[in-house]
Order: sequence, then structure tokens, then C-alpha cells
Amino acid sequence: MRWIDNHCHLELDTLSEVVSQASDAGVEQMIDVGTDAATSVGAVAKAAASDRVWATVGVHPHEARHGIGGIEELLGAERVVAVGECGLDYHYNYSPPEDQQAAFALQIEMAHRHQLPLVIHTREAWDDTFAILDEGGVPDRTVFHCFTGGVDEARAALDRGAYLSFSGIVSFPSADDVRAAANLCPLECLLVETDSPYLTPVPLRGRTNTPANLPLVGEALARLHGVPPETVAQRTWDNAADFYRLDA
Repeated sequence: MRWIDNHCHLELDTLSEVVSQASDAGVEQMIDVGTDAATSVGAVAKAAASDRVWATVGVHPHEARHGIGGIEELLGAERVVAVGECGLDYHYNYSPPEDQQAAFALQIEMAHRHQLPLVIHTREAWDDTFAILDEGGVPDRTVFHCFTGGVDEARAALDRGAYLSFSGIVSFPSADDVRAAANLCPLECLLVETDSPYLTPVPLRGRTNTPANLPLVGEALARLHGVPPETVAQRTWDNAADFYRLDA
């Protein structure tokens, strides 16, 4: 089996070790995700340092109060494959909602302008997320990363042509709504991620997450769909390679 980690946050000083461990686990490609100007620059650097890593550049809703300056000029860098992660997060409101909404709308425009995929983070903000997406126009390739909604939110995202990406949350005992959404999601719209170093899947909860743990997430999804893990690995590989236009 070979896997693509659709969404992770890597560190340059441990990159070689983490990539090697991931490769040993069958995780051959990783999408390293920017959350502000500095981490987006870092993602570009990590992608340049490893042919197993690709970069996104964007401003997370937590950082939206600082604006999105410095992001667009990074989109032309080698191995940059998407805009984001961007969106809305009303759980913490580290940035005021109006700043989050403005930054999200600008990054939707950016994805359209550069014909790049859009990586969305949304938490406790579904109605506003869908409203801003509908107003700006859903980019042809859009993914809701670390999907945390239920079946209603999944249907709304899928109806807009989006992909759903599931993390280790799908293995958490309390995450029945997320499992129901994952079960609803057709395999052709499914992506799989670690969101490392966060959200370590069962049975490794309490440890720092890494891309090497991605097969555990894939196995949980395979059980939900009643298919072998090999099916989920191949389907999500094909989906990610097509979604990001990877030469992988």
C-alpha cells in the first residue's frame, strides 16, 4: 500500500527523519500546509528540500487578524499545490469573525485567480463558511480538511463538489458524527490526513502525531466503508494526486 498524507504540519529540522519514517509506513507523499506567511515560507522550503513533500500557502482563521500579505507571491514557487489552509474558526475566535471572513473571501478569490485548489478549515462556523463560499464561487478543487461535521454538513459540502478529508478524529470513540459523515462520503470524494503533529489516531492517543500514522486513519475509514485498507489507500492516492495535480 502507498498513501498520501493530505494535510500535515512538518518541521524542517526533523524533516528527513519524519519523511523516512513515513516512507517506511507506506506514506510516500505529504502535503505540508501553511497557516500564515512565515509557515507558508517554511512549507515552500520543506517542499524544496524533499521530493516527497508538497506545499500549500495560506492564512489560517486564527491568524486572519494579521491579514494575508506575503501569501500570493508564494504561489508561483515550485511544488506549491494549493491555497490554504483558510476558512473560519468560531470555537476560539483568536481573530475577530469579520477578519476571518475577509481573509477567507480573499483566499477564495486567490484560488480562482491562480486556478489552484482551496484547502478549508472550518470549526463551528458552517453556515458562514458555506455562505462565503457560495458568494465567492466554490473553486473547482476544494477540500474540507480535518472534517468535523456530521452528515448534514457533509452533504452540503459534497453538494458543492468538495472533497472531504478525514483525520485521526474518525477513530476517536466520541466521534460518531464524524464517522457518520465519513461513511456517507463516497470513496471518489475521500481524502485522508494526519493533521500532524495533532490528532493522533487510536490506539496511539497521547503521543505526538506524525505522517507515519496515516495508515491507522485509512484503516478506520476502510472499516466504515466495509472495504480493505488497500482500497482506501489506492482510492485516496488517486484522489489526492488528481486534486493537487501531483507528479507522484
